[in-house]
Amino acid sequence: MNHPITSAIRVLREHKIEFEPHIFDYVEKGGTKHSAQVLSVDEHSVIKTLVFETDTKKPLIVLMHGSLQVSTKELARFLKVKTITPVTPEKANKLTGYLVGGTSPFGTKTKMPIYVEKTIFDLEKIYINGGKRGFLVSIEPKILREVLQIEEVEVGISATN
Repeated sequence: MNHPITSAIRVLREHKIEFEPHIFDYVEKGGTKHSAQVLSVDEHSVIKTLVFETDTKKPLIVLMHGSLQVSTKELARFLKVKTITPVTPEKANKLTGYLVGGTSPFGTKTKMPIYVEKTIFDLEKIYINGGKRGFLVSIEPKILREVLQIEEVEVGISATN
């Protein structure tokens, strides 16, 4: 099956990483719930790539289960900064080189620290963005450790919606 060749895919290939591409119709604001439904997988195994910044405007990425939200309070405490806030979609696009909804932690334009929710490594397989809207790749979570410079955190809280 043909799939887009994005910066993320180039990085995975460069590291000789096996991945399975999953292409689906992107739905604006569909989020991980939509991807999980379309792929018939648990939303907990769909990993979102979120871009935040500290009060001093230092950008960072958090990889989080689709079923959880990031406790910015916990993350700020962990990083010993005053506050952590999500960046605007425009800023996220500029920092990562990807459109929001298609953000991958692999092959970002700007090198940023990457924090990964610890329990992601308990999963057998994760579904993470391949660098384009409506395009996820499934990989083993340990690949995050092999390809990215990450730090594990425990900042996930249940989504209130």
